Amino acid sequence: MGKIYETHKVKSYLGRGAHPSGGSYCGGHMSDASIASPPDEVREHRTRWWKEVLIMGGFYFVYSLTRNQFGSIEVKGSDVPLHSFNNAMKVIRWERAIGLYHEESIQQFMLPYKWILQVLNTYYGTAHFAVTLGVFFVLFHKRKDVFPLFRNALAAMTGLAIIGFALFPLMPPRLLDAPCPGTVKTVAEGATIVEGVLVPKATFGGDCIPNKLRNYNGATNFGFVDTLKDFGGPWDFDSGGIAQRSNQYAAMPSLHIGWASWCAFGIWPLARRKWVRAAVLLYPALTLFCIIVTGNHYWLDGIGGLIALGGGFVVGGAVYRWNQRRLDAKFAELKSGHPAAGGIS
Repeated sequence: MGKIYETHKVKSYLGRGAHPSGGSYCGGHMSDASIASPPDEVREHRTRWWKEVLIMGGFYFVYSLTRNQFGSIEVKGSDVPLHSFNNAMKVIRWERAIGLYHEESIQQFMLPYKWILQVLNTYYGTAHFAVTLGVFFVLFHKRKDVFPLFRNALAAMTGLAIIGFALFPLMPPRLLDAPCPGTVKTVAEGATIVEGVLVPKATFGGDCIPNKLRNYNGATNFGFVDTLKDFGGPWDFDSGGIAQRSNQYAAMPSLHIGWASWCAFGIWPLARRKWVRAAVLLYPALTLFCIIVTGNHYWLDGIGGLIALGGGFVVGGAVYRWNQRRLDAKFAELKSGHPAAGGIS
């Protein structure tokens, strides 16, 4: 079957003995009957792996740069922690109203199992990126027909999440009882001395902010634990480059859930064995369990992640269809003998 591949250049493959103009050679001459476009000529889009790596690498750089403008230590203004704390109170009230607020009791149940918490801390910080990147390349190689759609959906979902981080900064459960910014100023409390200068510890919590929900049912605090701080993991949010650049309040929507669900949707058609299908279904569920137990998200953050995923497919699908129409139009012009300027790309 003849094919037209579109990348930066157009190459025509019209079968054995074919001429690029559409005619076929017959004894050194072209037959007039074959000058017309052959009925089996189809358009096929060829993707380049290095191009996809550059696109997604550049997109992730912009995403990280933009995301971290709404909650890292470099953000100017003291209203960000207070705003994120107040939003957390809204989420807790909403969850209480629908009977969904059980994050603290679930975490408390898992606290005796230190090794599980350490595994979940590592899982939270690594699987989110490693699995998504792996599925990205699997789709590139195994599902080329829908790869552009899934790539667009992933990018659009992430872009929508950035909007959510900016409009609704949310203090995660693990920070509700943590020290407020700028309050840890002594070595005994955790500050450090660098070249003879006392450097306050980077803190992002809300323990200094009064709220009646903190004393709900006679409690003295919300009861959440920062498992990464207390049980250990691959990094520390309160020091080093992560404290300088990481957005502590990028919780709504949860991209852990959005990306994990994206991976499941993308891989499911390739899952033939029962254990593979079970693993595909388990991955988003385990991710949801992880973000709750580690105190990094609320249930509603996960629902927000699914909404962002749906919006990503809507926006990404619209871009995908627009691009397909554009390529179809250029392909039609090419077949008619009047290619558009610049060819198909």
